[in-house]
Amino acid sequence: MKIALWIVLASLGLSSAGFAQETTVRIGMARSTSNSAELMAEHKGYFKQLGIKLEIELIESSANVIALLAQGRLNMVAGGISAGYFNAIEKNLPVTIVSDRVSTPIRHNLMIRPDLKDSVKSPKDLKGKVIASNATGSVSTYEVGKILERDGLTINDVEIKVIPFPQMAVAFANKAIDAAIVIPPFVWSLEEQKIAVPFGEVDDLVTPTPMTIAVIMVNTDWAKQNQELVKNYFIAWMRGAREFCQGFHGGKSRQEIIDILVSSGTERRLELLNKYPWPARSPNGEVNVASLLDIQSWFVKNKMATAAFPAERLMDRSYIQNAVQKLGPFVVENKDSKHPGCR
Repeated sequence: MKIALWIVLASLGLSSAGFAQETTVRIGMARSTSNSAELMAEHKGYFKQLGIKLEIELIESSANVIALLAQGRLNMVAGGISAGYFNAIEKNLPVTIVSDRVSTPIRHNLMIRPDLKDSVKSPKDLKGKVIASNATGSVSTYEVGKILERDGLTINDVEIKVIPFPQMAVAFANKAIDAAIVIPPFVWSLEEQKIAVPFGEVDDLVTPTPMTIAVIMVNTDWAKQNQELVKNYFIAWMRGAREFCQGFHGGKSRQEIIDILVSSGTERRLELLNKYPWPARSPNGEVNVASLLDIQSWFVKNKMATAAFPAERLMDRSYIQNAVQKLGPFVVENKDSKHPGCR
């Protein structure tokens, strides 16, 4: 469903006055703690300073909206790297990856029903089980497949059931699924409510690392017609992403980020945001090429994508390179932080 900008601003305590001369950028995003980069850039006025009005459309998965991006109904999509993206490239549709969104540590977890914790001890015990992925051909499906391959299984040895993240709690409770790949903040709430138990961190079970599993994609036709707008967008966005990374490392922006995630409804229980470690990202928007190519290779091998392309065909780094040039190097404020990621 669409979130009108004034609703987003109201939830963050901002005014919509003075936006008449701004250019609207429409972006599709799934509910995730990673949304804090956009929310912080909006909250701090970084978008407004550069003449941008952000319009967010909530989506279930990026895998479901590649067509909307290609058609120009969305200018950008922020979400997981899906088989649909590689198929869109094969069809020469006007889409490209421009930036990282979530990278190691990603904090995704393969969670199982509590009644199975004594019988499912390793990936091989998942054979024949029903495992939820948030969309057909999503990066979650890749994660399941890579975990199964550790014990000599394949994705064909389990039943994949497509269930959006917000509906996984009901599916677990009804025993409609045995396991699922879950992302923050849903990992935290399922564990707290004892609806599901963590089986394994994807960060520990999937290689190559560091993984880049979520990105920002743009409609290239729109981008070519709005070069300065897109450049400015990523300058403002990167400032928000860096605010997130400072908070990730316990810096001064941490409480502000928590407040925004709570007030925006991303995760209303602030105690969970304080208790659990956050997923990371590149403060410079850099995509790990080895990870991107491995995801593509896995989808091709499993016949979810039809062709493989070199990295330069899959992504355009010019916008993040421009933003880094304008903003300078990222430096962690909290020198005592030992957290990996966001560096």
